[in-house]
Amino acid sequence: MTNKKAIGLVLGAMCFALTAGICVQIKTVNNTSSKVSQNYEENNLRAEVLKYKEKYDNLLKETEKIDAQLQEQIDGATKNNSELEDAKNQINEGNKMIGLTEVTGPGIILTIADSDVDSNSVLDPNNFLIHDIDLLKVVNELKNAGAEAISINGQRIILTTPIICGGNIININGEKIGSPFEIKAIGSPEALANLSRPGGYLSRLEDRGIKVSTPKKSNSITIPKYSGVLNFKYITNKE
Repeated sequence: MTNKKAIGLVLGAMCFALTAGICVQIKTVNNTSSKVSQNYEENNLRAEVLKYKEKYDNLLKETEKIDAQLQEQIDGATKNNSELEDAKNQINEGNKMIGLTEVTGPGIILTIADSDVDSNSVLDPNNFLIHDIDLLKVVNELKNAGAEAISINGQRIILTTPIICGGNIININGEKIGSPFEIKAIGSPEALANLSRPGGYLSRLEDRGIKVSTPKKSNSITIPKYSGVLNFKYITNKE
């Protein structure tokens, strides 16, 4: 009987070990399959993003090519015609004002970025992040200081530009942009640089721990044109 009990115990232990081994193997296979599936989905998403970015870049190049051809046609048609030349100049000035042409002039460049404070070490980490309202207030201060053209990370700020929070990024002109934010503004460098004065909004951002660079003055800043499509639904010309 003793031998039978011993054999039974050995067989029981072997069965338990075999069952445990099978469970571990199944779990390992499931984890591996899950990781493979996750990696597959991530790779597919990256491929989709790259595909759409390539399409966007190609369309942008084609648009720039057509714009250049159109400008050549306009220049040829208005040459030696003073009335058409005046009309073309008025259109160019209008496009410059509403942001449809690239512009260059004196101004400043400054950068603001999220704080380096560990979010786990503070009660409210949102205070150490840049939000849409922060960018809007900086843009408004620049406009009040006489800025004639403004861009944020290459996005031209125009009359209808939306600046909206979207999680840990901010949507500007429909483009998702994250910290740091490089802001360029054309205008009087002295007046624009005064935004860093004590009591100004930039100093209040610094009080929150936001990283703010000293505005860099320059005599030649280039701000790109608005790359979207203007679609005014409600305003009309007065007859």
